[in-house]
Amino acid sequence: MPDFDVLKVAMKGGKVADVRRLVEGLLAEGVAAQEILNNGLLEAMGEVGQRFKRNEVFVPEVLVAARAMKAGTELLKPHLIQAGVQAVATAVMGTVKGDLHDIGKNLVIMMLEGAGFAVVDAGVDVAPEKFVALAQEHNAKIVGLSALLTTTMPSMKGVVEAIRTAGVPAKVMIGGAPVTQAYCDAIGADGYSPDAASAAELAKSLIA
Repeated sequence: MPDFDVLKVAMKGGKVADVRRLVEGLLAEGVAAQEILNNGLLEAMGEVGQRFKRNEVFVPEVLVAARAMKAGTELLKPHLIQAGVQAVATAVMGTVKGDLHDIGKNLVIMMLEGAGFAVVDAGVDVAPEKFVALAQEHNAKIVGLSALLTTTMPSMKGVVEAIRTAGVPAKVMIGGAPVTQAYCDAIGADGYSPDAASAAELAKSLIA
């Protein structure tokens, strides 16, 4: 049984060079890429997510851990493709029309990738029809909407309506500083998350 503890410590500390070296070492020992991903990188990112949720670490720590995870997953990707490993599901994430904030969205993307999702980043100031087109193109199971301004929150309703009208079977989840569960219920979205760590758990529960 390979020892993933050193890899997890390096990843949580954001040590990119160490993560690369340790992942390469495990691959050279013949450890399966899927095992390294699940028991090393994803498990470590999950722990970071939980600590973030409990306010034990903050945005900078999450960002450095995510960067280290990305370095590790890039090395694993060709091996995972070769082994035919599929992502849990695809999620399209974007900040809604009129809103240019992206830190929250980017954090959620990192948490979703850490939970095994393939994520399509739609960017900021995204129109409802672009969400629909990307969800259709990538056969997304989740569409995630972010808004940081009360003035751009109504755009979320427009996206939900566009997704439903187009008959896209994806679940729509929403979040952002001014967003609430009550607003989620009012516009007919499928789920609301108060923070990035909860967003990954919400996404998993929506596709379960």
